[in-house]
Amino acid sequence: MSASWFAKMTGRAMTLNNLECLLVEQMEDLYDAEEQLIEALPQMIDAAYSPDLRHAIREHLKETKTQKVRLENAFRALGKEPQGQHCGAMAGLIKEGNELTKLDGDPMVKDAGLIAAAQRIEHYEIAGYGCVRTFARQLGHEEVARLFQETLEEESRADETLTEIAETLVNPHAAHA
Repeated sequence: MSASWFAKMTGRAMTLNNLECLLVEQMEDLYDAEEQLIEALPQMIDAAYSPDLRHAIREHLKETKTQKVRLENAFRALGKEPQGQHCGAMAGLIKEGNELTKLDGDPMVKDAGLIAAAQRIEHYEIAGYGCVRTFARQLGHEEVARLFQETLEEESRADETLTEIAETLVNPHAAHA
């Protein structure tokens, strides 16, 4: 199999010969995903109607910036320079959320949709960080695995917070709109 034009242009090997290569490739995907999210979350904050939802997203923006730094530390622990590889999945999830915020309608119904979009993002990140944590453990990179476990716990808490806001505040109001 010949290398793709992209691999030839960038000089990047596009093969996955071992779990270490897959770990780094997945970290690059997550790094770009975090960068995209750092850019997108302020728009989500502005779009949210509920003060509780705005606060939760604002807090998660702070965490996301810390998670990016944590990823940079994980790259360095592996002797790699931090870099991203375009994450099309995150781009698509963000695009769907942005499209929802532009719709007309009841603010609480829009917040319910915003929470749904945010939870899709959280679930993507939970899956990604769970995988890289497991790969790092398998490869004996315990410090890297610990960094990813910390991020995984934050992502899970963010998802739980969104669920709580949805179930106790937003969805009951949206149901009567």
